[in-house]
Amino acid sequence: MKHPIALALAIALSGSMAGCSDAGSGKGETASTQAHTDTVATDAGNPFFSESPLPLHYPQFDKIRDADFGPAFDRGMAEHLKEIDAIAGNAAAPTFDNTIVALEKSGQILDRTSTVFFSLVGADTNDARKAIQADYAPKLAAHRDAVSLNPALFARIQKLYDTRDQLGLDAEGVRLVERYHTDFVRAGAKLSDADKAHLKQINGELAKLGTKFSQNVLAEVNDSAVTVDTKEELAGLTDEQIGAAAAAAKAKGLDGKYVIALLNTTGQPPLAQLQNRALRQRIFEASVARGSRGNAYDNTAIVSQVLKLRAEKAQMLGYPTYAAYVLADETAQTPEAVNAMLTKLAPPAVANAKREGAALQAMIDKEQKARGEPSFQLAAWDWAYYTEKVRAEKYDFDESQLKPYLEMKNVLENGVFYAAGQLYGLSFKQRTDLPVYQPDVLVYDVFDADGKQLAIFLADMYARPSKRGGAWMNSYVQQSGLTGNLPVVANHLNITKPASGPTLLTWDEVTTMFHEFGHALHGMFSNVQYPYFSGTSVPRDFVEFPSQVNEMWSDWPGVLANYARHYQTGAPMPKELLDKVLATSKFNQGFATTEYLGSAMLDQSWHQVGADRIPEANGVMAFEAAALKANGTDYAAVPPRYRTPYFSHIMGGYAAGYYAYIWSEVLDANTVEWIKANGGLTRANGDRFRSTLLSRGGSKDALQLFRDFAGHEPQIEPLLKRRGLDASVD
Repeated sequence: MKHPIALALAIALSGSMAGCSDAGSGKGETASTQAHTDTVATDAGNPFFSESPLPLHYPQFDKIRDADFGPAFDRGMAEHLKEIDAIAGNAAAPTFDNTIVALEKSGQILDRTSTVFFSLVGADTNDARKAIQADYAPKLAAHRDAVSLNPALFARIQKLYDTRDQLGLDAEGVRLVERYHTDFVRAGAKLSDADKAHLKQINGELAKLGTKFSQNVLAEVNDSAVTVDTKEELAGLTDEQIGAAAAAAKAKGLDGKYVIALLNTTGQPPLAQLQNRALRQRIFEASVARGSRGNAYDNTAIVSQVLKLRAEKAQMLGYPTYAAYVLADETAQTPEAVNAMLTKLAPPAVANAKREGAALQAMIDKEQKARGEPSFQLAAWDWAYYTEKVRAEKYDFDESQLKPYLEMKNVLENGVFYAAGQLYGLSFKQRTDLPVYQPDVLVYDVFDADGKQLAIFLADMYARPSKRGGAWMNSYVQQSGLTGNLPVVANHLNITKPASGPTLLTWDEVTTMFHEFGHALHGMFSNVQYPYFSGTSVPRDFVEFPSQVNEMWSDWPGVLANYARHYQTGAPMPKELLDKVLATSKFNQGFATTEYLGSAMLDQSWHQVGADRIPEANGVMAFEAAALKANGTDYAAVPPRYRTPYFSHIMGGYAAGYYAYIWSEVLDANTVEWIKANGGLTRANGDRFRSTLLSRGGSKDALQLFRDFAGHEPQIEPLLKRRGLDASVD
């Protein structure tokens, strides 16, 4: 069971995981009505009212109906409040068991319901789920406040916190008391009654706005898909990609045309291949306009309201800005620490990007001259296309050469799983008897080195209109010694499903698969007593660290040799092709770092100002432009990876925390150096990483976990070297 304050995180993350499909739009009211009118019919057999009888309490996806969620939320909140009242009103003096442990065990129906609902909203939403989400987001926020702002409950926690060193607890128990106290204080437990009432209003409004923002993002992705009239305009795409575009058009009733679906990033994959510059420009401009077009899905007003409310909330809780509030509970601790790192990285990153841009411009000039046509200025929609041309010329390497060797399931089973077997002794067995929420989802039993079951793993790899963009991991069941539960975890990617034939991956998709499985390992290896600390329950700027480390095995020679085989012949990837992959590892890093830093610094710019400096809706895009200029990342050819109106991270769990990826990469780069210096892919290294860090969850200070593994403080130099930003790298 997640602790009560973790509900705040669940609700926050729902903003970044949620979305809606255009398919069947207009049915939301009917679906919502159906969800409520079916309450009586579903109460008797509601699958959330008791633990799932399936292995490891795996969710009963085949028995879950959308009509079950409303009644389960209602009963879950009601029963949880009864439990909270019993804990808070206990006549006995507060003890660790009758207060903290009791809180850890409370709210099981609500936890089961929230976990499955918000997971499905991210992975496979529909009109009914969209309506339920909008209905229950403010109710769940109010419920969270009813728990965290309960004065009698906090008085018991305060008493235990004041005497925590005299309670005879082990280190994990003491930390649990401290964390509960911190969470309640940060939630407003020490505010006056009047301020508590106002804070409840703010939290309720933020929940509603966050839900609307995330639903708008997915609606805009679908609404902004680019329709192409002729096959000739798609020159440069593969036959499989053209077939997928034709199928997407047919699904929209546009037979004979082609639809280019968008991802929720500024850059779009087809831009690297499309020869038609006008079409590249159309796709790019459709991408960057999302959320600020003045249509029904415009997010600028929501951004303005959310940021003002966050700033006001932070000041109520004693912090000058929302960034200061968020970062106080992260490993970074202060905005100044984050700013110091980002401003150290930005100048060399932008300088590198501009050198890369000059090389691209030279390629454009050369090609146009050869054609006898006037040249043109490099634009953002040209970057990916000419990057591949420069890569091919400099390294005699076309990334499409890799794809026949990177069949999706083979990469998963003989790459990702193989590395986990070599490093940790894990083994995997696919099973088809457990229900899934979507037919393409794969399910595996995971076994430890001693043959005992460790976890169940779900792999949901394909993009679809009902699925939010990006890639992520979630837990359906969290490990805990207190409950005896073992983990059920899932990975989600957004790989385009071909109309027919094998699914062949890009190199970026391969590394993403390894990355997300690093999160899965963090969840599966959890070995803690209390649910609060389970799995990935660590600071936001630490959670990406283990997953980034796992990326190193994607091109590890022994791992690559095991999975990089031609999907038709089984022939291994030629060594010279692998050598080219490794040789290009720092290629285009100026771009990659600059587009990321643009978003990370924009996030800080929004959250490091007071409410009086947040613009109204009509000033949101101007604020963004000014912020990019002020932080030095306003290089037009390399726009931010996310622009504000579709920056789902900062409307969800990464608000004032998008810097976490680069902060975690500092730890990652240090760790990779340590592993390489100590023998690489060995059980000894895997066992050390697992025992000192991956299994500990949040039960110990995050940076101390790093020190326990690496034996030293983190240093930034390995990251600078990796990204080609150190002085020694040209």
